[in-house]
Amino acid sequence: MNPEYYDDIIIGSGKAGKTLAPALVADGRKTALVERSLTMIGGGCINIACIPTKTMVASAEVANIVRNSVAYGVKANAPIVDLAAVIGRKRSVVHSMREMNLHNLETALGHELIVGVGRFMSPKTIEVTTVDTTRLLTAERFFINTGTRPLIPSLPGLTEAGFLTSESIMELEQLPEHLIVLGSGYIGLEFAQMFQRFGSRVTVIGHSEQILSNQDSDIAIAVQTLLEREGIEFLLKAKVLRVVRKASPLENRTGNETILQIQVGDRSLSIQGSHLLVAVGRAPTTDSLNLAAAGVTTDAHGFIVVNERLETNIPGIWALGDINGGLQYTHVSLDDYRIVKANLIDGGNRSTCERLIPSCLFIDPELAHVGLTETEAQQQGYAIRVAKLDASAIPRAKTLGKTDGLMKAIVDTETGRILGCSLLCHEAGEVISTVQMVMQAQMPYTVLRDGVLTHPTMTEGLNMLFSKL
Repeated sequence: MNPEYYDDIIIGSGKAGKTLAPALVADGRKTALVERSLTMIGGGCINIACIPTKTMVASAEVANIVRNSVAYGVKANAPIVDLAAVIGRKRSVVHSMREMNLHNLETALGHELIVGVGRFMSPKTIEVTTVDTTRLLTAERFFINTGTRPLIPSLPGLTEAGFLTSESIMELEQLPEHLIVLGSGYIGLEFAQMFQRFGSRVTVIGHSEQILSNQDSDIAIAVQTLLEREGIEFLLKAKVLRVVRKASPLENRTGNETILQIQVGDRSLSIQGSHLLVAVGRAPTTDSLNLAAAGVTTDAHGFIVVNERLETNIPGIWALGDINGGLQYTHVSLDDYRIVKANLIDGGNRSTCERLIPSCLFIDPELAHVGLTETEAQQQGYAIRVAKLDASAIPRAKTLGKTDGLMKAIVDTETGRILGCSLLCHEAGEVISTVQMVMQAQMPYTVLRDGVLTHPTMTEGLNMLFSKL
């Protein structure tokens, strides 16, 4: 097989890869991008993660607004959720974004956008299997951006009983009667509230003592309380012993039931539902890359080990986005691209050190966070002051009828700088960016305490929050 020569090859068209490819081409590099499937053009975010889930979250929010419209003086009939139509809308949004990404990549790369599965044969060579043929490609530099897939735990009976993942649940066209969610992190909670609002009964099973185990307990408890008020049931500190699928004597949409045998403390329980969603994390898609042939090091979980410049242990090979074991956010993957572009094209010297990364859990109200939690700040030895504000105190929240939630900020007593902030409130994902910019500029918290912020907005709540210090 005759090898084909390139300057650069990108494996995977996620946020970092798809953005890097046109930049390399513009720099005069002969570049190929290998993506395993046309249905994954643009990466996990737009096809199976951020975009489709938030599209469905929007539908769930509409259902909830209609259900509670009388509180706003508007009488409406109880909402009827057509899940097939919800899925149809989600597919339409995903399709339009995928086509846009395909157009952009084809414009930049032409025939060098290769749909196939790539695997390393050596540090400088990959074999790509396409529908029609097998090709051998060599390059000076490789950029791995293959992302993650749902992590499936090893539980007795799980495979035989069957289950849903964060991907397959978004293809359901009939509403689950009772959805059991295994996992109490971001993915599990977003789907839990979504399907509760669609009309399912929902039970969340978590392994840890609290949901959102990386958050402070007061924030986690506040989130759980809000979700319980909507009717979601929680079983925490639970260990699943076995999963059983059996035919149901009752007439329902599925014709069978899933039973989880679990242990909570010294109690043994059986939880029965119509559907089981497994949402316990993400696993790296490194198994098909044959990284051993390239000598690339992975950690115990299969993620590729990189340094602060996103370089692997093998010169000429980088790993970008979720695959490198960092925080699994699209905005992190985009910044990974910026780091590589700065270092390889722009003559800069950027790294992952000290970058400030925000997050947002897209439940209603949203939970956004940036920086350290109170617990982390204490563990790192900071002398801190903590401010808290009930969202109900914010005028804009009152006008919107969105008074649920809590704002919390952690400030360094010595410098007055903001160490971290958690916002559980309406539009928290938007408001957190204001806090982040002040933190990045290393300005004191008084900038937000005394800043003239538009009234009435949710951001104005930052005036009130930092006045608590």
